[in-house]
Amino acid sequence: MKIVLFGAGKSASVLIDFLLEKSSFYQWPMLVVDTNEQALQQKIGRHPLVQFSTTSVLDEVDRQAIIQQAEVVISLLPPQLHILVAKDCIVFKKHLLTASYIDDALKSLAGDIEKAGVLFLAEMGLDPGIDHMSAKKMIDNLKAQGAEITSFYSHCGGLIAPESNTNPWCYKISWNPKNIINAGKAGASFLANGSTQQIPYELLFAHNNTVETAAGTMAYYANRDSLSYISLYGLQGVQNFKRTTLRYPAFMQGWQVLIKAGFTIDEFFSAPLDFPTVADFMQAVLQGQSFNAWLQAQSVLVKNQLDFLLNQSVSLHRVTSAADGLQKLLEHAWQLQPTDKDMVVMKHEIEFTLHEKLGYASADLVVLGTNGVSTAMAATVGLPLGIAAEALLLNNLPLTGLHIPTHEIIYNAVLPQLANYGIAFTEEQRWR
Repeated sequence: MKIVLFGAGKSASVLIDFLLEKSSFYQWPMLVVDTNEQALQQKIGRHPLVQFSTTSVLDEVDRQAIIQQAEVVISLLPPQLHILVAKDCIVFKKHLLTASYIDDALKSLAGDIEKAGVLFLAEMGLDPGIDHMSAKKMIDNLKAQGAEITSFYSHCGGLIAPESNTNPWCYKISWNPKNIINAGKAGASFLANGSTQQIPYELLFAHNNTVETAAGTMAYYANRDSLSYISLYGLQGVQNFKRTTLRYPAFMQGWQVLIKAGFTIDEFFSAPLDFPTVADFMQAVLQGQSFNAWLQAQSVLVKNQLDFLLNQSVSLHRVTSAADGLQKLLEHAWQLQPTDKDMVVMKHEIEFTLHEKLGYASADLVVLGTNGVSTAMAATVGLPLGIAAEALLLNNLPLTGLHIPTHEIIYNAVLPQLANYGIAFTEEQRWR
C-alpha cells in the first residue's frame, strides 16, 4: 500500500476524496481503516485501488500487519491512540502524518524517529496545521526584509456559516464533539506586554475579547499553551504572543454559564443514569440548586440559549457524567444538517518595526463548506494531510525526524497546493 489511513470520521471525508483522486491519477493502492463499516462504504464506495478494513487499531497483530504494507501512514484516530501507530511506524520505518498536537508520549520518541530515518509530521491539519504554515511564512518573509517582530496574534475557529446559523448558540458541530466539550479545560498561557499570563479554565470564556475578521466581528478565547510556540516560530524576544480560538460572541456567554454551573465536569456518576428530559438532566447537574431560579437569573440571551436546549426532544441514556450528558445533548441540538454549510475563519496579526517605522501585517482566511458532509472543517483538516502525503511519496519533503509544519520545505510544498483548492489567505501590510 502506498498510503494507509486510520480513521474515517467527521474530519476524513475530504481527505478520503483527495486520496481517491490521487489513487486513480498515480495508480497508488491505498487502505482506509475504521471500525465503522457504514462510514467506510459511504465515503469510499467501489474503487479498484482503494480497500477498506474494519480492523480495530487496538488489535496489535492486525495493526502491525497493516502498517507493514504502507509507505505513508495517516492517523485521524483519537489523539491517545496515535502512540500505538507511532511505535509501529518506527519499528517498520514508515512515515507518519497526524493532525493532532504533539504530546509528551510522541515527543519522547523523537530520537527513535530520527534513527529510523522517517518523517513524523504532526499538527498537520487546520489549527494546528494551516495556522503554523501560513504564520511561519509571514514571519520568515518579514524577517527576510529585516523586520523586528514585536507582537504576534493568531486566531482560528470552526464556525457555522451565516446562512446556516439557525440557533441562538450560533454553533453547530462540524468536528469531534468530545473536543468541543473539553475545549479549554487545561486553561491557557500566553505572552502579553513581555509577561506570561495564565487564565484558568473557569475564566477562559468570561473575557469579552473580540477581533475583526474577514467574516465579521468574532469573539475569542486563548488557546492552550501559546508560549511553547514562541521558539518554534523563531520569535524569542517578542512582547506579545497569543494563539486563540474563534467563536461567535453569543456562544461565549452561554458556554461560560454552562462551565460555571458544572455541565462540563467529567467526574463519573456512581452509575450510568437515564434522563427522560433535558430538564431532568439539568436539574441533576445543578443538584440542590433550584432549576427555575437558576434559569430565570440568566440574561435574555443565555435564557434563550438554555430554552433552546430544554426544548430538544431527546432522552439521555446511560449518562456517565455531566460532560457526557452535555455531549449527548449537544450532538442532537447542534447537529449539522445535510444542507448546512460550516465556515472556517483564520486571522494572523503581526506588529513589527522596519527602518524605524511601526508596521502591521495581517492574513485572513475564510473557507465555506459545501454541505453537511463536505465541510470546511473536513477540507482544512484533511487536505494538508493529503497534500503532505502526496509530497512525501513524490520525494518533495526531504526531511526526517519529528516535525510540525513550520519548516519552509513543508509550507512551500503545501500552501500553494491548498490555494488550488480555494484555501488561500488575503494578506495586507501597512504602516501604523
